[in-house]
Amino acid sequence: MTAMPALPTFGGFRLEGKRALVTGAGRGLGLAAAAALAHAGAEVTLAARSQVELEAGCATIRAGGGKAEFIVLDVTDSSAVGREIRSRPPFHVLVNNAGMNRPKLLVDTQDEDIDAVFALNVKATFYVTREVARSLQAAGQAGSVINVSSQMGHVGSPRRTLYCATKHAVEGMSKALAWELGPAGIRVNTLCPTFIETALTAPMFEDLAFRRFVVDRIALGRLGRIDEVMGPIVFLASDASSLMTGSALMLDGGWTAA
Repeated sequence: MTAMPALPTFGGFRLEGKRALVTGAGRGLGLAAAAALAHAGAEVTLAARSQVELEAGCATIRAGGGKAEFIVLDVTDSSAVGREIRSRPPFHVLVNNAGMNRPKLLVDTQDEDIDAVFALNVKATFYVTREVARSLQAAGQAGSVINVSSQMGHVGSPRRTLYCATKHAVEGMSKALAWELGPAGIRVNTLCPTFIETALTAPMFEDLAFRRFVVDRIALGRLGRIDEVMGPIVFLASDASSLMTGSALMLDGGWTAA
């Protein structure tokens, strides 16, 4: 009789004992990410500027059996970011989701637009990651940083010059951080969604020509759903992706495969 082979063990997608921080978590993709992490067992801290939305999000997560608290925080304020994160135990999972877009032609883009979009999409990601990494390194603990980028961090598109510039910056930052933080056991990856149907994006898709422009470039022939972001978030946060760092997880329905 042939001896049974020894199978490798698999830690799975569970996050018990992990503390997670999600920025831009008051609604949309950020709230979905927080809910997914809590469902997987993590203690989740939601961060955003709107206390009303944060309170409602935390209440909903707790009603489902999850553990959640919140921080009212402007992540573009470096001092506030440092103060809030240093006052808490280390976060093992960070989802840098806070972001914005101001679609305009290059010639119509104002300095204020450039400053605002870079401040939230790039500088805030730097600020929060820096503080979380400091805390993890001081405690000698490993972690997973998930920077919510975009398919636009890999391609270009009309009226998206500013947004593409910021998301390409996030991709470069993440690759560099993977090398810098890797020896400390801190993984850094990006999640790159295509257009997702949310309350925030709904108005732009009322323009049927724009909707057709987008859908025609997605191989699956449809927009993404917010629930389709949840599984990839848990994958990147968990030990299921333990050998993955410096990578971009494309969630674009095939947009960049063309």
